[in-house]
Amino acid sequence: MNNLEQTLSIIKPDAVERNLDKEIKEIFKYKGFNIVKEKKIQVTKAEAEQFYKVHETKPFYNDLCVYLSSGPIVVMILEKDNAVLENREVMGATNPKDAKDGTIRKKFGISIDKNSVHGSDSVDNAKKEIEFFFKD
Repeated sequence: MNNLEQTLSIIKPDAVERNLDKEIKEIFKYKGFNIVKEKKIQVTKAEAEQFYKVHETKPFYNDLCVYLSSGPIVVMILEKDNAVLENREVMGATNPKDAKDGTIRKKFGISIDKNSVHGSDSVDNAKKEIEFFFKD
């Protein structure tokens, strides 16, 4: 059964700073994802606040926004069957300590905050997040 989906992936500031973006993109390609669009950008804190609005009541919200806007990021649209779920598998658990061996966060994540990558958590959110970064 064909269930082609798109999901948003962000290579976060800690990974870009360590020049891991090419290596992370290779992992996605190796896992069968097609990178439909990508761009390297720097978001403002206000843009990060808008992007993470879903978390605004949580205690980590401000730190998350400060962090996402702290340096360049690479935003990508990934496509493959069941892309949302598959991307979450490839990324691994939010906390790198809990992530499975072979996942991006296990390999590159520094902490629960600096965990190298973001991925949409649902098909609906993927649509919203893609729209947020790729309005054109």
